Amino acid sequence: MKIIDPHIHLFDRQAGEYNWLKQENPPFWPDKKVIERDFSEQDLKVNSPLVLFGFVHIEAGFNNEKPWQEIEWLESTCTLPFRSIACTDLTADPTGFRKNIDQLLAYSSIAGVRHILDEEALNVLNHPNTLMNLKYLEESELIFELQMPFSDADATDCFVETLHELSKLKVIINHSGFPPYTLSTASLDWRFWLDNLAKISSYQNVALKCSGSEMIKRDYELDWVNNTLKAVVELFGIERVMLASNFPLCLFSKSYHKLWWENFEISEIAANNLLFNNAHRWYKFDEANSTDLYQSA
Repeated sequence: MKIIDPHIHLFDRQAGEYNWLKQENPPFWPDKKVIERDFSEQDLKVNSPLVLFGFVHIEAGFNNEKPWQEIEWLESTCTLPFRSIACTDLTADPTGFRKNIDQLLAYSSIAGVRHILDEEALNVLNHPNTLMNLKYLEESELIFELQMPFSDADATDCFVETLHELSKLKVIINHSGFPPYTLSTASLDWRFWLDNLAKISSYQNVALKCSGSEMIKRDYELDWVNNTLKAVVELFGIERVMLASNFPLCLFSKSYHKLWWENFEISEIAANNLLFNNAHRWYKFDEANSTDLYQSA
């Protein structure tokens, strides 16, 4: 079975900055040393019958001031079919923002950008430059990777209002919108997260990636992952959900191969969508490196 992994990070600490990876900088994870080394596409190992067809590289702090440098490095070193998501600042002056986006568009792998919102989501979304910059992403036909907790009702409502102005902007939610860790789907925290996520699920230009379970709980149980997967598929439908690894951060919990071999409660048809078809379509693999892509199949 072919896989496109739509959420991975690669590091070359000699070439890039990666300030967040350094022990003296946040996040202060006690197990940060697990990922405090270089990672290349050769580390993305799966065993037969799984085949890694390609991946989507999500910005990893290579150089946040000059995000095109990370894309340039990727395109000079990667051989698998891939698409790239660059770093951006939605609050930047629109003139400078447009200049950066135009520079990124010169690279064949570029598919979109990410600004990690997290706890600052409401402040960033309310910033006077944010809507203008998101509109330019929409005009440029680039994806916006949305990383924020959907336990934040105010930020969720704010983003829903923003979507009213951006009917053609493709948005992909990272890490399932950070569901609460609970094995009870009747818990108040679970229902609150799910109700907030439902507010955005009706927008057909929004998709979601199930990934980053280790960011919520290192020793998570598979039942929680399957409960999350079932819930988001019911909300978004089978064609707007993707399974992803968050490599190498998934190594906090298990190996890359083991993550894909886990017993997800999905049918073969659903697996084809969740593991390959949806990522192929949403990230437009056909429009980049199409010759290399089909030669690699």
